[in-house]
Amino acid sequence: MKPTLVLVGRPNVGKSTLFNRLTRSRDALVADIPGLTRDRHYGLGRLGRKPYLVVDTGGFEPQAKDGIMHEMARQAETAIAEADVLLFIVDGRVGLTPQDKAIADLLRRSGRPLHLVVNKAEGMERAMVGAEFHELGCGTPLVISAAHGDGVNELVDLILENFPENDDEPDAGKGPRVAIAGRPNVGKSTLINTLLGEERVIAFDMPGTTRDAIEVPFERNGRHYTLIDTAGLRRKGRVFETIEKFSVIKTLQAVEEANVVVLMLDASQDISDQDAHIAGFCIEAGRALVVAVNKWDAVDEYRRSRIKIDIERKLNFLGFATVHYISALEGKGIAAVLGSVDKAYAAAMAKLTTPKLTRALLAAVQKQAPPRHGIFRPKLRYAHQGGSNPPIIVIHGSALDQIPDSYTRYLQHSFTASFKLQGTPLRIQYKTARNPFADEHS
Repeated sequence: MKPTLVLVGRPNVGKSTLFNRLTRSRDALVADIPGLTRDRHYGLGRLGRKPYLVVDTGGFEPQAKDGIMHEMARQAETAIAEADVLLFIVDGRVGLTPQDKAIADLLRRSGRPLHLVVNKAEGMERAMVGAEFHELGCGTPLVISAAHGDGVNELVDLILENFPENDDEPDAGKGPRVAIAGRPNVGKSTLINTLLGEERVIAFDMPGTTRDAIEVPFERNGRHYTLIDTAGLRRKGRVFETIEKFSVIKTLQAVEEANVVVLMLDASQDISDQDAHIAGFCIEAGRALVVAVNKWDAVDEYRRSRIKIDIERKLNFLGFATVHYISALEGKGIAAVLGSVDKAYAAAMAKLTTPKLTRALLAAVQKQAPPRHGIFRPKLRYAHQGGSNPPIIVIHGSALDQIPDSYTRYLQHSFTASFKLQGTPLRIQYKTARNPFADEHS
């Protein structure tokens, strides 16, 4: 088992910067804004010689009694309970604060191995920076600069010296990466919490609660998944906060890096242009797609019929995707969504042989030939697979640059039906044979 290092501290002490340094990534949002991180954020440690997991947490305010700060504190407390080692991060430039003392008391009572890390010490005398933090009673302060990397390698070596070097644990990250996307407040975090059976990410009745793209390993019936909770996507004109602009970028990156996207819609609201834009981006990225209409139990029959008509009218380009009507809060219809995710992933990663593709191509052409262009008709000779996720079919022949988009769509539908590729878009590329007489002059 990899040891789990949990980063804890009050807001804006540099936890996410250290997380990115330890994971050698930019997975955690970083900005000079207190409270940017809200959920627990897991990553694989890549600094040092030994394997470990790192957990970033939101700014910890143990005294918070309600609201989003209370939910963030609950997330941090859950992470503390999971930790093998706690890294208590404080700010060397601000100095010791009453809030640091309150957090130190709580962490000491947890009984977990604890290291006090004094961050933001670039250009400062280490001994002087760490001196005042001795009174926290958390051991010798380890002085670093996460932003510049000063002292971070030594920190990792010290923390991991008693843990084994080899890790034979199978990779839990195998299996489909599933991004949950949609507008704000449609129930994305609630769906993930229901699947996991625990409050893994903050589900709060306030649009914009999720800011980062949070990855959560998940297993059901022996099958591994990585669930990705994303920030809700608003219309461009309404994205005005710096934090929210970061969140949109992280969401779009999460969609591009996923294998399957679950597009969540809200049954209590009309299907909007923004829903169609999100779906269009998923298709443009080539991602397999499952549609989940949430809050189905909260609407009447009239509303249900309106939503179904709306989906057919405004999202008619998602004909390849399965639509489910669910209640994430009650857990209704969730198993069916996961079943469609499995089918969509299998379709996106399908291996299609050249003989079978060519037979399907010739059958489609025999049923409906491509339209003539002048006196010539494009000739489609054979096909092979050019990639997966999404499946790419490369068709060879002559005069293929004259094939209209409508016929390409016909071929896409034919291949999808022939190979039962439910849940994934499919792309077609044409390779026109070179005319051997093109360079001759009469």
